[in-house]
Amino acid sequence: MFTPTRAAGLEFLADFLPRAGRDYARDRNHDHGPSRTNVSGLSPYLRHRLVAEREVVAVVLQQHPLGSCEKFVQEVFWRTYWKGWLEQRPEVWRRYRRDLAELELLGDYPSADYEAAIAGRTGIDAMDAWVHELIDTGYLHNHTRMWFASMWIFTLDLPWQLGADFFYRHLLDGDAASNTLSWRWVAGLQTAGKTYLATASNIARYTDGRFSPVGLATSDRALVEDPLPSPQGIAPVESAAVGGRVGLLLHEEDLDAVSLLDEHPGLDAQRLVAVAGYADPDARSPLGASHAVRRFTTSALEDGVARASAHFGQPGRVLQDAFSSTVLEWAASEGLDAVAVPYAPVGPVEERMLALQAALASEGVALTSVRRRWDTLAWPHAARGFFPFREQIPGLLRQQGL
Repeated sequence: MFTPTRAAGLEFLADFLPRAGRDYARDRNHDHGPSRTNVSGLSPYLRHRLVAEREVVAVVLQQHPLGSCEKFVQEVFWRTYWKGWLEQRPEVWRRYRRDLAELELLGDYPSADYEAAIAGRTGIDAMDAWVHELIDTGYLHNHTRMWFASMWIFTLDLPWQLGADFFYRHLLDGDAASNTLSWRWVAGLQTAGKTYLATASNIARYTDGRFSPVGLATSDRALVEDPLPSPQGIAPVESAAVGGRVGLLLHEEDLDAVSLLDEHPGLDAQRLVAVAGYADPDARSPLGASHAVRRFTTSALEDGVARASAHFGQPGRVLQDAFSSTVLEWAASEGLDAVAVPYAPVGPVEERMLALQAALASEGVALTSVRRRWDTLAWPHAARGFFPFREQIPGLLRQQGL
């Protein structure tokens, strides 16, 4: 369904563009099955920034007034909101990772119920069908993800962390913030006490009668957790203006180097002497990632490196094997004084970048992160719930010249 290139993402955008207004607002919650046309299909491309949020919103606003395409624009901003929220509360991500490790250590999982759930053998027709769709395509409709998470938590009584991990391993568009926080929201943790309960009538209505599952939970007592630390705010990013020989290292969080570096003239083509990329989709989970996720991510990285190499007129290389040692070898072979990387929000890529920064520093090579203005402007407004954030969207668009 999804070809992992920027060109394919732009084709999705062009195809969806006529429907991005009132048609999308009216029909977006319906899941018609894998051959759906009522949603954009852009999320795998936005997640890896094969296409960037700003360019998608800009194109949509050229064809539709904000009053008619407001719902789609808000959905694009949801991903931004989740990232900004988690950026200010990294303990949520660290706690989720610790919980997964503890569940493995306890020896209670994999249990028979868990194995049945991830194999599509629960006996709940809708859920079993969605498991196979997720595994086969790497994608599920957003409304379906909410139903699935609700059934997992409240009907099957399985730990939400294992469900989030299952999604993260299989979703082409899975990212640390959107995936983790959406599961927490269904469980009643994200907005304390506010849960999401899937019902057969709602599922039947929005799947056009394809499913009307029986035996679903009729109560949804919210989960509880220890209090979280106060939000820490958004850390500033140092100026991307660096001296000497600079190499650009792409990763799976941001694969459109041209639009990224257009925002940072201190890193123009004259300063870049080499382009490389490294991805590690298996870092998503202790169980690794699905074959579909590995294939999409590595192919998307190859596309991003090839486009950056052609644009900047510098050799491009996809790095493999042990991460830090491979990057160090590349930096040494190119005689680099600094390595520039797209900013990595809280998640496994950020963990990888922190380790790389220390390894490069030991060799006298600087690591500088380049953050998009879209994130820098929006993330500070994500300290609370989405509704206060939503009120900021018109102003954020104006700040972006949209």
